[in-house]
Amino acid sequence: MEYNTTREALEMPEYGRTVQSMAEYLLTIEDRSLRLKNAEAVIDVMSILNPQLKQQENYRHKLWDHLHQMTGFKLDVDGPFEKPNPEELHKKPSPLPYPARPVKNKHLGTTIEQLIEKAKAESDPEKKASFTQHIAYFMKLAYANWHKEPVHDDMIRAELAQISGGALNYEPDGGFYVHVDLRQPQNFKKKKNRGNYQQSNYQQGNFNKKRKYKKNKGGM
Repeated sequence: MEYNTTREALEMPEYGRTVQSMAEYLLTIEDRSLRLKNAEAVIDVMSILNPQLKQQENYRHKLWDHLHQMTGFKLDVDGPFEKPNPEELHKKPSPLPYPARPVKNKHLGTTIEQLIEKAKAESDPEKKASFTQHIAYFMKLAYANWHKEPVHDDMIRAELAQISGGALNYEPDGGFYVHVDLRQPQNFKKKKNRGNYQQSNYQQGNFNKKRKYKKNKGGM
């Protein structure tokens, strides 16, 4: 009995050893047209065994690349796509360029530093105050992710003033400034006062009178 542990390692394990044997059999076919026909049949089987590739663009191109990879790039057929280059296929991606500068406030991240610089450069005092309120709210969310205890507004105000160099002053009761163009009809909202509710059922005459039935002594 032959076990898989004694066999050669599969190049593409997601297709199984049966497809690997089919791909190796293609190398033994001498007729070029018959070899291409069998290769297309193997591609159809691979598309059934790996259906998630159909969600990607040019998935058949990927299947042909996998077939060439399973044959050790020895398959010589006139396929619909060019034979891939082994060096390009196994090429490692270039490392990502990480920022070299250190993060001053690691618990807040670099995003908060960019927001503070943009708020400091704002000339409109109303927009600057709104910007400050949103930054303070973002800082509260960041603290809630790292600490289980509640965050006080005084601590947020003191730290924001320290980080911004005293340029941003957070007012907990300042609220958020929302810029609304009143010229747009969709921005109008009708306010309902307590005295503008619909009339009560008694005022509309739709109330149900409760009838009281008196039981007679000799009644049923």
